[in-house]
Amino acid sequence: MSAAAEGRLADRPLLSVEDLRVTFRTPQGPARVVNGVNFEVHQGETLAVVGESGSGKSVSVMSLTGLVPQPPARVSGRVDFAGTELIGAGKGTLRRLRGPGIGMVFQDPMSSLNPVLTVERQLTEGIREHLGLGRRAARERAVELLDKVGIPDPRGRLDAYPHQLSGGMRQRVMIAIALACEPRLLIADEATTALDVTIQAQIVELLAELQSELGMAMIWITHDLGVVAGIADRVLIMYAGRVVEEGTVDEIFDSPQHPYTRGLLGSLPAAHSVGDSDLQVIPGLPPDPTALPPGCAFWPRCSVRGDPRCESEVPPLRPAGSGTHRVATFYEEDR
Repeated sequence: MSAAAEGRLADRPLLSVEDLRVTFRTPQGPARVVNGVNFEVHQGETLAVVGESGSGKSVSVMSLTGLVPQPPARVSGRVDFAGTELIGAGKGTLRRLRGPGIGMVFQDPMSSLNPVLTVERQLTEGIREHLGLGRRAARERAVELLDKVGIPDPRGRLDAYPHQLSGGMRQRVMIAIALACEPRLLIADEATTALDVTIQAQIVELLAELQSELGMAMIWITHDLGVVAGIADRVLIMYAGRVVEEGTVDEIFDSPQHPYTRGLLGSLPAAHSVGDSDLQVIPGLPPDPTALPPGCAFWPRCSVRGDPRCESEVPPLRPAGSGTHRVATFYEEDR
């Protein structure tokens, strides 16, 4: 293979998403939850997808692996994962990809883990199916995984049930299950939301270490920009099913361009000096996906609206300075 060909392959994203759209059938009419989302993830990279509840961030990522039921949802677009098209792929193809291709860590381990199965049973099921190991070898692999994610007495914990573990330990078991087949891409959906602050920091640090060790890519779905700063390479800010800003962590934190991004950053306590209680508040609520406004979906809540196009036109993503920074707004900060 030529050096030029190797370079092209190295630049090829592990995951490429183009014009992803997800619409749900509801009694009130079609709910347009995801509206033309585009992004890429490269091997070894961490992409954070950030937004309020209802922004479409979780549905966007869950739809990639067939975890959004169709119907009532209708999913369209193009999603290429390591050369395999996922939109419209059969159940067998998706089942083979989950595990060695894509691993998942969900928000609430108590509801994600089966309460009537032991840790060993839940850990070894995927190992035996995807890696073809026998019972004894799968059990030893499970012990290794529990040790890797920092669970004390890993062999003794195999016989435990989820209710016998703390919230932090349950989340570590979920991470062990997701990493059992060493996936190329790990998706963490609000993986620290249900945990206290100290455990959150431990989980973030653990995932960063495991990513470095395994060389996997990661998509981190969260509403907390404070978590993003310590783990992500690039950030997508989503609102009403669209990407309104994207860039590197430094670009988003040092030079936020969209009024919504500025609002999210302004609501972080860490962004204010000690004793300053005047946190920024974004007025109003996100729009109903069955009745999205015709123009910029953030316009009714925007503090800097003024361009007449805001009410009637959807602003496209455009370059915002140098690098990969892009923003979807008609408002431009004076420079």
